[in-house]
Amino acid sequence: VQLVESGGGSVQSGGSLRLSCAASGYTASSYCMGWFRQAPTKEREGVAAIDSDGSTIYPDSVKGRFTISQDAAKNTLHLQMNSLKPEDTAMYYCAAIIRGPDGHCGLYAESPLNYWAQGTQVTVSS
Repeated sequence: VQLVESGGGSVQSGGSLRLSCAASGYTASSYCMGWFRQAPTKEREGVAAIDSDGSTIYPDSVKGRFTISQDAAKNTLHLQMNSLKPEDTAMYYCAAIIRGPDGHCGLYAESPLNYWAQGTQVTVSS
């Protein structure tokens, strides 16, 4: 599995950023795709996931502000982040997430079977 991120950067509070991830080599029956973030001294946190049927998952902290999408033809994953806040500052990671029991797609950050991109920094200033 190969995951290559692009995007990220610095923006003022209320601004927007778009992250992209070129993905290849994963099997949709075993993996779904998602985005996680990790701020200094904090645990890795899932911010969005998307299943092969287009269904999406967001935690309350980003719901209504972040949108995950997938261009299947180009094998590219996107994360559109609007109304950014200083607390969104973190390293963001694209991931191929191993499915849970019964094939469920979730924000499972801790599985050793996940694949991770290299990460891209997002910094939001107040």
